[in-house]
Amino acid sequence: MVFDTLIIGGGVSGLQCALILGSGLQKPFSKDKKVGIIMHQKASHLQNALFNNVLGLQPATLGKNILLEGSKQLSDLYPEVIQIEKEKVIEIHDFSDGYKIITNKKEYISKNVVLALNYAKPFTIRGLDAYIEPHKRANPTKDRIQLKNESLLVKKGLYCCGTIAGLRSQFAIAAGSGASVATDILTLWNNNIPTKVHDKVDI
Repeated sequence: MVFDTLIIGGGVSGLQCALILGSGLQKPFSKDKKVGIIMHQKASHLQNALFNNVLGLQPATLGKNILLEGSKQLSDLYPEVIQIEKEKVIEIHDFSDGYKIITNKKEYISKNVVLALNYAKPFTIRGLDAYIEPHKRANPTKDRIQLKNESLLVKKGLYCCGTIAGLRSQFAIAAGSGASVATDILTLWNNNIPTKVHDKVDI
C-alpha cells in the first residue's frame, strides 16, 4: 500500500496529526492525497494518564479514554484516513523518493513519514539508529531518547512529534507538535504556501 503520509503511533501527537491532515484532505491541493496512521498504542503513556490541567478536557479525563475516543473521532469525521490496527513497525528505510515501512505483518511505501512515538527505551525500529540521541528535556535519571531534528524534521520527508521529538511529556505540548507537523505537510502539499485548517461556525 502506498501513502503520501503515514503516521506511526496512535498516541496524542499521532492522533492530532492525523485529525489535522484529515481535515485538510478536503482542500483542492490535497484531495488526491492518501494518509494513514499505524495505531499501535500499547506503549502510549496515555494509557495510565489522568488529566486535570488541559484546556478543553473535562477534569479527571482518563488518557485511555482519549485513545479510544480519538480513534473514533478520526474515523467518524475523516474516514479517508486509513487506520492500521494490530501492526507494529519494525523497520524504516529510504526507498525511491520516500520510505519503506516494514511492520510485523506488511510493508508500506510513503512519501512522508511521521514518527509519533514515546521517548522510552528500547527504541526497536531498525534503520533510525543514526538519529537517536539522549533526550534534552527529560530528567537524565529517566534515560530517555529523542530523534535528532530541526523544527520536527529529521530529514526530508521524515518528521517526528511528541516526546520522541525532544519535547516534554505534556498533553498540550504533544498535541501541538502533532498539529505543527500536519500543517507543515499541508504547506508542502500546497506548493509551500503557509497553510492551516480551521473549521468555522456559520453565522
